[in-house]
Amino acid sequence: MYTLLFRPARVGHLSPQAKSFKTVFACIQKPLAVSRVQFSTSPKVDAKNQVYASVRNLDQFHTYQLLSGSSRTPLLTLWSASYCPTCKVVEPLIRELVESGVGEAEGGVGYCEVEFDAPDVMSAGLGMTYTINALPTLLSFDAQEAQVETKITDARKMANRQFLEEWIRTEARRQGNRGGGGGNFLSSLFGKL
Repeated sequence: MYTLLFRPARVGHLSPQAKSFKTVFACIQKPLAVSRVQFSTSPKVDAKNQVYASVRNLDQFHTYQLLSGSSRTPLLTLWSASYCPTCKVVEPLIRELVESGVGEAEGGVGYCEVEFDAPDVMSAGLGMTYTINALPTLLSFDAQEAQVETKITDARKMANRQFLEEWIRTEARRQGNRGGGGGNFLSSLFGKL
């Protein structure tokens, strides 16, 4: 809780200079009293993970990107298809981790499944745009940019709960900083600039 101090002023007569220039300035004399007004600030709201509906068209995909970009939370996408048996095993595990709050302490994440074989997704060429060449694929977006250096296509890694928890936490640390979640090849050579 903070206290603001207000000092009401007494308005005097117009000064001779103000009268001569026909302006309406008031001369402020000494303050009369001090009044206190108390107010409080809102408590900081902890980040919560968001689980979105499956992406079946380009508009949904862009909406989720904008939502994650405006809230400065990374968007985790699982690219899957109806004919992919591995996707059906991996998706519930990833969803469970996100819903259970993994990554919230680091700032939170958004999550959605992109249905690669949906007609609108295929016709929009999203798979080619983000170089999705294997299913399932985990791809993170931070500040609406694909983080290809941390893209995962290995199904064994996606089935490993500990690996997924660490990957989600690393991505959650980005918070709109495009790569602040973990190092990459160039940062190991040149350091953080």
